[in-house]
This record gives sequence, structure tokens and C-alpha cells, in this order.
Amino acid sequence: MTKPPVATIKPKQLVSPHGTRTDNYYWLNERENPEVIKYLNEENTYFEQQTASVKGLEEKLFQEMKGRIKEQDESVPYRDNGYYYYNRFEAGAEYPVYGRRKGDLKAPEEVLLDANQMGKGRAYFAVGGMSVSDNNEVLAFSVDTVSRRLYTLRFKNLKTGKLYPEKITNMQGAPVWATDNKTLFYAKKDPGTLLAFQLYRHVLGTNPKQDVLVYEEKDNTFNLGVSRSKSRRFILLTLGSSLSTETRYVEAARPTEALKTFLPRESDHQYEIEDFGDKFYVRTNWQAPNFRVMSTPIANPAKTGWKDVVAHRSDVFVEGMELFKDFLVLNERKEGLLQLRVINWKDKKDHYLKFDELAFTSSIGVNREFDTPVLRYNYTSLSTPASVYDYDMNTRKSTLRKEQAVLGGFNRTDYVTERVFVKARDGKMIPTSIVYKKGFNKDGNGPVLQYAYGSYGINMDPGFSAARLSLLNRGFAYVLCNIRGGQELGRQWFEDGRMGKKINSFNDFIDCSEFLIKQKYTSPQKLFAMGGSAGGLLMGAVVNMRPDLYKGVIAAVPFVDVVTTMSDASIPLTTGEYDQWGNPADKASYDYMLSYSPYDQVKAQAYPNMLVTTGLHDSQVQYFEPAKWVAKLRATKTDNNLLLMHTDMSAGHGGASGRFKSLHDQARNFAFILMLLGTKA
Repeated sequence: MTKPPVATIKPKQLVSPHGTRTDNYYWLNERENPEVIKYLNEENTYFEQQTASVKGLEEKLFQEMKGRIKEQDESVPYRDNGYYYYNRFEAGAEYPVYGRRKGDLKAPEEVLLDANQMGKGRAYFAVGGMSVSDNNEVLAFSVDTVSRRLYTLRFKNLKTGKLYPEKITNMQGAPVWATDNKTLFYAKKDPGTLLAFQLYRHVLGTNPKQDVLVYEEKDNTFNLGVSRSKSRRFILLTLGSSLSTETRYVEAARPTEALKTFLPRESDHQYEIEDFGDKFYVRTNWQAPNFRVMSTPIANPAKTGWKDVVAHRSDVFVEGMELFKDFLVLNERKEGLLQLRVINWKDKKDHYLKFDELAFTSSIGVNREFDTPVLRYNYTSLSTPASVYDYDMNTRKSTLRKEQAVLGGFNRTDYVTERVFVKARDGKMIPTSIVYKKGFNKDGNGPVLQYAYGSYGINMDPGFSAARLSLLNRGFAYVLCNIRGGQELGRQWFEDGRMGKKINSFNDFIDCSEFLIKQKYTSPQKLFAMGGSAGGLLMGAVVNMRPDLYKGVIAAVPFVDVVTTMSDASIPLTTGEYDQWGNPADKASYDYMLSYSPYDQVKAQAYPNMLVTTGLHDSQVQYFEPAKWVAKLRATKTDNNLLLMHTDMSAGHGGASGRFKSLHDQARNFAFILMLLGTKA
């Protein structure tokens, strides 16, 4: 098959009050149709043939990446309710072993779960969430063996090691225990839309058919989650859409009582609560776009009693909070970087943790204990591997507990990090982080991989990747652009990259590309772009708008058929995303989405070399979006550049499960890029 596969054209009229579109490849959404599977397999065969010259290089890259991983590894234990919890990897193992030790790190190990045994012989396996009863005797855990993020809940007696008979399907993440060690709350998902919409209460040892429906969310733009407050006093039900939240709660000691509502949902109001003493502490964006921290009495939490603890600031975004007995810790974002601020409850004095790198990420770690002066935090940069520290908030001393081991002679001083602000066409300054190995010349001949996301207010912070070293060590610079649609520069940065302003995300990425070319980091013959999911939408828009800027583009699990997907409320996640893209029932939204939707805007022009990846069981961006897009590009584009699609026939949105399998995905992507530069095995 030297010629690319051709998907059959079967025109379908997509009728809307605002216009009719013809979709020639709509039929590719029939997952069970043998003709669809045949087409996906043909694309995979074509991919293998076209990349045959770099199969050896791909294997070499994989072995390189795998060789940097310390195979026998363990997470930093954290203390919770008298035990130290951790997970560890054994040499050659794909999955972790979850363990704990009582009271002391030298105590004998208790294995909670061995995911290697559980995942044996399966194409996919993931543990969704785990939670131990207050008396430390029963483990509730959930697993997914398909990659649709529909979990099955099981219970294990930690004294006997025996599993309880009951199985609860289609649930989400981790269940939450009440204090009686037998009552649990869990969130149930709709198997079609994959939205968590029901809260159930289960009593250990009873038939799940008798479980009590505690709450059902009727608004399908809201998702539902359940957790326990750090003090352990409350079970918290959080209901969230992309721009609005609501929290309901019940005392963990009185699990059968009715839920109380902390504050009913309001449009454009997001908040989260924690309790301490007789007060709730609220991180809220009420009259505070960048969030502030307020407090209110538990006895009467009405808004009339809310008081400022940390006031709103226009230049600082409050991203997270952690409460301790003597301190309040905030994760704050300033000039795009995530920093840590410690405030003493008694004298209200504060200080920031100091870091000396130009581009870094510091974030609150796992802090289950309340009465401790020690803050567990995480730190990483483009050249510093992920690190876990304990920080004594009294003495202000940091102790490194673990730095991710990077084998194979890695030395961070061999790499240079830059942080620049790129001027966008409308004058806005885009935070951009760059890393390369010493010796990279800015003469226009260097290869560059440019990455961005730019949606949902999700931040892309500068962090370390051991796999990325395989590109840096071959002379690449890696560039991370914090384009609009993320929240790196506060709430407005997000607002300016969604709905009717989505075009800013695409323009920002293109303006960063032009900056890299103008400043001689690279040239259009050596510039590569990559993005995944909503970042794949970014790739699709950018190649329609400025295909001339790139030698090659990788679009991973790309969301490219915006109007059709957003018009179908049965597709997972659609209804919760109207706040991001718009609701196509509204004419202005329909027209605007149509104006940039990559699938709809494919035109007869030359496109760069492209690799599109997807998973047959993807729960977030369905496989047929990239499949239709590739089919349409093949039929329309005017160039002879490579257009390849790879479908993982057993994986979902996050790619393969297991720590080594996912490296195959990265090796495949990097081999494609290097092939375009003429590298052979």
C-alpha cells in the first residue's frame, strides 16, 4: 500500500436552524462497523509503511527513554491517620504496587494493591481511586480495564486480604468513607455521556441494588464529585460546570442526614471550601476574578457573613489553598509562574518560598495532616526533574525528600532555560519558556518543537520531561507557549481565549512561531508544532491558517470537529463545554465556531507534514473526529507532504496505560519529527 487509504465518501446533510453542512465522512462514527475498523487498520498499515525507515530509530528512542527511568522506584511516603502511604515500581513492571507502613517507615510493608497482578494480560488497566476506612481496616478502590474512565468499585479487607463480594459499576474515581467504617459515598456516571451525575450511599456488605440515591444532578452542564474535608469532619459534594460551582455537605459522623447547601450555584461564581475550627474557609471568585480567600461561620455560612482573609489582587491569581493549624498556604500565580506563599494565622505575617530558576513550577503536595509545621511541596523546571520537598514553615528550611532519578548521565547544567514574553499582534505579552542543550546556535538552522494547549483555563507550567531529553540531546530547542485560553496570567487570560475570543489562542501560537523564526531560533524548514486534545484543535486551526510556518505538526487526540460535536448532547462532555466554545443552538456561536472549526475549514492548499494520533476507546475526543479530519485532508490538500494517522486500537484519551507503553507513543512522535529532518535509523 504505497498509496494512502481513501475513505469512501457517503454524504450526510447536517441540518441546523443556522445552515446546512454536508459531511462526507460522518459514517466513520460507527465504531462497530467492520468498514470503519478496516479503514482505521489501513491507515495504521500506511503509517507503518511510511515510517519503516525509522523503525530502528523509534526503538532506539524508546530504549533511550526507558533507560533514563529508574525501574525500581518509590514515591515519597505521606502520613495519613497513623500510616505512611506510598507506591513503588519493581524492575520491569508496568504498574505500581500500592503499599503502607504503620507508624514508622521501618515497619513491615502491607501491600494494599498490586496493579501488576491485577492488570496482567489486559491491554489496558488503571486504578481510579483508593480510600481507606477511618479504622484503617477496609480499602475501597476502583479500576478501569477499558480506558473509558468508567470505574468498577471493589472493597478489600486489609486484615484478611479478602475481597468483599459486592461490585459497583460505572462509578467515578475514589469513594469517600463516613466515620462509622461501613458507610460510603460514591459518584455514579452516565455510561453514555460519561458525566458523573448521581451521588449514592452504600453500606459495606449489602447489595449495591439497595444503595440510596442521595442526590441527582439534572443540569447536564454540571459534573459531580465527592470528597472529604481535610479535618475529616465533612463529606463534601461538589457540583461544577466550567464557570460555576456549588458545594453541599453532611457531617461524616451523621452520614444518613440530609445534605446542606453551602451556597447555591450562581452564574460565573466558582468556589471551594475547607473547614477549620468553627469556620469555613472559601476560595472564591465572587467579585474577585483572580480569586480571594474568605471565611464564614459554619453555624451560618450565608454570604452576608463572609469576611476577607486574603483580599483580591488584579496581578495575582490564587490557584489553591492548604490549611494547617498554624498556617495558611496559598499557591499563587504571578507573571505566569506558580509560587508558594505562607501566612501565619497568629500575626498574619507572610513570606514566599524563594527559587532561583527563571522558569519553574512550585505546587502544594500531599498534606493530609493538619497539626504540623511541615508543608509538603513539589518543584520542577524545564531542566530540574520533578522534586518533592518538606518545608518547615517555622524555620523556613526546605528538605529535599526525593528528586526524580534520571539515569544515563543527565546533568542539568548542560541545559539552558530562557523565559521571554512574546508580543502578540494586539500588543499582549505571551509568557514563553524555552530550553535547549548548551551549544544550540540561534542562526536559524536549529530544529524547534513548539508546544501549547490554551483551553479551559488549564495551565501549562514549565516542567521536566526525561523523554524530551532525546530531542534536546539531538540539538532541538523545546518551546512552551502560554497562549490565551489558559489561566497563566490570571482569569482574564482565560476569558480572552474562549467563546467569541477563541481566535486569540490560534493567533498567539502563530505569533510565537513567527517570533522564533524572526529571532533565528529556527526556520519554517525546521519548526515543528505539537498539541493534544484541545491543543489538537489548536494544531488544526493553525495548519489551516498558516501552514507555511511548519515543517511538521503532531496533533494528538485532536478535537477538530467543533460544530458537529458541540451540536450532539449525547457525546461525552459536550454539554459541560458550552461555556468554553459556545452553544451551536445560538446563531452567533454557531457561525463563530464554524469560522475556525478545523474539519469545516479544510481547504485546497498545501499543508505541512502531519501525524495525527487517536485511540479507538477515547472517552473525551472520540476517534472519529481525527479519522474524519484525515480523510477530508487527504481528499482536499494540494501537496505531497506526509499525512499519517495512527490509531491505538486498545487505548483511550491518555494513550496507553503502563509507564513504559506510553513511552512508545512519545518515541513514535519523535521518530516522525526526526524522519522529516532526514534522520535514519
